[in-house]
Amino acid sequence: MVLGWFRRRRRRRYLAESVPVDWVEHVAAQPFTAGLTDEEVQALVGLARGFEDQVRFEGCAGFEINELVVRSISLQACRMILGLGLEAYRKVRTVLVYPSSFIAETERGEVHASGLAVPDGPVLFAWDHVARGAANARDGRNVVYHEFAHKLDMLDGYVDGIPAVASPAQFRDWKRIVSVGHRKLRRAARRGRSTLIDAYGATSEAEFFAEASEVFFECPKALRSKHRTLYRAMCRFYRQHPARTAR
Repeated sequence: MVLGWFRRRRRRRYLAESVPVDWVEHVAAQPFTAGLTDEEVQALVGLARGFEDQVRFEGCAGFEINELVVRSISLQACRMILGLGLEAYRKVRTVLVYPSSFIAETERGEVHASGLAVPDGPVLFAWDHVARGAANARDGRNVVYHEFAHKLDMLDGYVDGIPAVASPAQFRDWKRIVSVGHRKLRRAARRGRSTLIDAYGATSEAEFFAEASEVFFECPKALRSKHRTLYRAMCRFYRQHPARTAR
């Protein structure tokens, strides 16, 4: 209990403080921060510092964890919860980082993966994919957003593409939006059509939500134009409106 009190106090202090000097270069290295206000950057860094406090980072397959790795992942992950707060990641305790794609055991068997979110477990990343996603903030492809979207989806105990929402009415709306979006994407994928949301989202409704989250943060204007209902639902859930400030 005492540890929790000190942690909450420290988080409040982080959010109130200006961006520390040793964070400035890490913020500048993330292209997405150019679209944030000064107040949002301050909040982002405050969240990322709190995230560092609660999460253990471990290197795998000989990969060495350093400040660049921790802060790059922390900043990208916390970009998603600017409107939600760090409590949204309360079940995230460990991040494992590999140098490149790794073998993961999934319900589909062993696969080569660039990221993986384990229910009630760690989040795994291939660092080369993390760095690639961070470098291009407008292509709709970001493995950190993808896997942490899964973690947000898992908060209610289900991996179904429907994040934890406040009311039965919101749940029904989300279920309809995700079901319709997933069905349309699956149909387009079968026909070989080019789609804004990556065709991997057609594999399940959970993957649809994760892929759509990548696009929401990286190509918000395009998502608003092509999938207005989905965009609005994501604005309500994430409590952000990225199309307003996107270039």
